[in-house]
Amino acid sequence: MSKTPRKFTPAFKAKVALEALRGEKTSTEIGRSFAIHPNLVGIWKRQALEGLPEVFATPRQQRQAEEEAERDELYRKIGQLKVELDWIKKKSGLSD
Repeated sequence: MSKTPRKFTPAFKAKVALEALRGEKTSTEIGRSFAIHPNLVGIWKRQALEGLPEVFATPRQQRQAEEEAERDELYRKIGQLKVELDWIKKKSGLSD
């Protein structure tokens, strides 16, 4: 019988991360109280710390970050399509 991984809500992860950020308990103690592995406590704490600057970013900064991520994704897609087009041209005997 295979076990499927548990799914945790963002609210649950935030609750665990806040508990870890308080520093009153060890990761093991927090993990035990929430019935999760202590490694998850550390991972979620680190993710919370990395995400905090975004909470305080201005809407303009957030928009710029989103646009940059979208641009990077579009460039990646363009590159992929170029490779596919070159492959199709090669297979069909067409050239530039």
